[in-house]
Amino acid sequence: MNTASRKIVLLAAALVLIAIVGYAAADMVDVGMCIRNCAQCKKMLGAYFEGPLCADACVKFKGKMIPDCENIDSVAPFLNKLE
Repeated sequence: MNTASRKIVLLAAALVLIAIVGYAAADMVDVGMCIRNCAQCKKMLGAYFEGPLCADACVKFKGKMIPDCENIDSVAPFLNKLE
């Protein structure tokens, strides 16, 4: 393999590594935002809202389903009935 080919392979490998690291960092930002929204919903809804269950879902789904405290459909899985 000549020098030019080695440089191209090295550059391609570096770009792939940067893409992977960037994607993982973006996931962590989403998880953090999701957990902060869970905390906000817990403050707003109190005992009716299962905060730990919401945070677990954030981690499990990597922040893909971020709860919106004012949207009943997004918080419904984390609501409970007080008896």
